[in-house]
Amino acid sequence: MALGIMADLAVGVHPHGADAWALQDVLAPGVTAGAPPDEFNQLGQDWSQPPWRPDRLEDQEYRPFRALIRAILRHAGGVRIDHIIGLFRLWWIPDGARPTEGTYVRYNHEAMLGVVALEAHRAGAVVVGEDLGTVEPWVRDYLLLRGVLGTSILWFELDRDGNGGPLPADRWREYCLSSVTTHDLPPTVGYLAGDQVRLRESLGLLTRPAADELEAARAELAAWLAELRRVGLLGSDDSDPESIVTALYRYLGRTPSRLLGVALTDAVGDRRTQNQPGTTDEYPNWRIPLSGPDGHAVLLEDVFTDRRVAALAEAVRAAIAPPAGGC
Repeated sequence: MALGIMADLAVGVHPHGADAWALQDVLAPGVTAGAPPDEFNQLGQDWSQPPWRPDRLEDQEYRPFRALIRAILRHAGGVRIDHIIGLFRLWWIPDGARPTEGTYVRYNHEAMLGVVALEAHRAGAVVVGEDLGTVEPWVRDYLLLRGVLGTSILWFELDRDGNGGPLPADRWREYCLSSVTTHDLPPTVGYLAGDQVRLRESLGLLTRPAADELEAARAELAAWLAELRRVGLLGSDDSDPESIVTALYRYLGRTPSRLLGVALTDAVGDRRTQNQPGTTDEYPNWRIPLSGPDGHAVLLEDVFTDRRVAALAEAVRAAIAPPAGGC
């Protein structure tokens, strides 16, 4: 890849880890960071991580934050900042309270984004912000004007000012990283089957009846399949998951997005969810081995010779190739 490795900056650190101990003078005790209820995470989220104290960061001229950004860019060509809207305001939850009982605490976003922009400029690196969830409308414009790319996930790209259906590819954002799915959703094969509803139901994370959620998911999927057929990426008789996954990624190739992301789980045909937001020990987050459609583990060595991986990579490569005679 031209960028090399893109690092990932998490929202925070383990409350009892070495980082929390070393940074205890700038982290807030007695509260954790999270997110309020939204369309997908209906009970809100508690990430069990101590947030930065904005007053202490300012007192220290943002040196701890600067050191963090400088370190993560030392050997990377870019960084994806998880929940970048937390640099503007972050949902604080008192210890023992439910995620719904939190409140927003504002940060000096000009200072914090200034640090990110300066360190990225020094490193010659790209910055991608995960600007999903509950976002104030002006925040995305602010990030765009400062050269920070956003994040677009296909299932959430809807024509909210029109009929509410899939947003046509040519109307997606240019300055963003686009992908079909994310680590907080099931792989696409699972999403096609409605696993995002059934898993949350089994974990008690829904506020609406599961039947209503499944009906909405089926309607959403039907709309996307219709869009794929409308633009000629899926035949009228094509209904097998592998064909649909390929068509969805080819659809990404028709957007103006500067960066495209291909999920490794999608490439090998995995179905199981890697991470379920709003859970800690209720679900084995990040402990699900990468597996193929048959459920057997896929080793790193297998990835390079996997038929599905090669086919999806070729489909994406062809979708983003310049037209004949172009440059």
